[in-house]
Amino acid sequence: MKETSNSAFEEVLMLVSAVAPSSEAGSVGSPGLWLTSVAVLVGLLVADFVVTRRPHEVSMREAVGWSAGYLTLPVLFGLWLWAGFGGGPALEFITGFVVEKSLSVDNLFVFMLLLTAFAVPAAVQQRVLLYGIVGALLLRGVLIAAGAALLAAGTWAFLVFGMILFGSAVKILHGAAADTDSGPDTSRMRSVRLLRKLMPVTGDYHGPRLIVRHRGRRALTPLAIVVVAVFATDIVFAVDSVPAVYGVTEDPYLVFATNAFALLGLRALYFVLHSVLTKLRHLNHGLAIILAFIGVKLVLHWAHGIWPGVPAVPTPVSLAVIVAVLATVTVTSLRPRRQDTPHAAARRGDGTPAARD
Repeated sequence: MKETSNSAFEEVLMLVSAVAPSSEAGSVGSPGLWLTSVAVLVGLLVADFVVTRRPHEVSMREAVGWSAGYLTLPVLFGLWLWAGFGGGPALEFITGFVVEKSLSVDNLFVFMLLLTAFAVPAAVQQRVLLYGIVGALLLRGVLIAAGAALLAAGTWAFLVFGMILFGSAVKILHGAAADTDSGPDTSRMRSVRLLRKLMPVTGDYHGPRLIVRHRGRRALTPLAIVVVAVFATDIVFAVDSVPAVYGVTEDPYLVFATNAFALLGLRALYFVLHSVLTKLRHLNHGLAIILAFIGVKLVLHWAHGIWPGVPAVPTPVSLAVIVAVLATVTVTSLRPRRQDTPHAAARRGDGTPAARD
């Protein structure tokens, strides 16, 4: 597993380094910093795989401890950026991290639906999440490299990114308006259907194993099907998240760093927020507003390069708007739970009052 992880991330590093600008061009990411960052990232992932090697249910104490550690790392990194490169890159990193973390929470909600739909045992859920994080990092590494290449080709890339975010915002709002609580129909996912046609699938889970020998031939376990489904959702989220961070900073290294720090702690954060995720009913509305706002910022940035009179949105304003939107949707998501007792009882049809949160 360690050799596979190292090989995969070396490929991503080669892709990103090929298009990433040098420090003289405005990027804080020197070749040495890239190599060090990727090495640390691989080391942390290997440590996560070691932790999840033996299946076990994650306690709240364990999840909170890991989450606190992974939230401390970006804070320390931001302080290091401030001391070494000034407040500009540090503020861009913090803003990008907040954007990525908020999008990652939405990612966790989809993971939760998938784990429920496939009835994944609690003991191996964190292994599925870890596979999903590795897949997300690989996909975003490729898209970060592609985004840097587009930006190097011309400022029109900002317009393209802006349109992508507008489309994503509309799609998220449409899904939020539908207000469906059911999970995804996994039987209709093309990747899952294709995998079932290629190899037989066992009826039961076999711990953290993806492939076992069943009735004299190799067969996939349901865990392998779940991992493929998670990878499929990773693609969708990667297409949204990378342009969103490029709307905060043009530095490919900072884009990489925000994605890495936001994704690393998702395994533990999932178990901390598991009971809270279903209560954030307006999270998608907030994410749609954030993506649309960053889309406007990207279009204005493109227009400012052609017509200097067009205003640009500074990073501090972006951070303030993003934090305000997240705070607002959190409050509005939790408030109706305390006020919908009669309606909840009517929906249940049993006349009993709804429990308070």
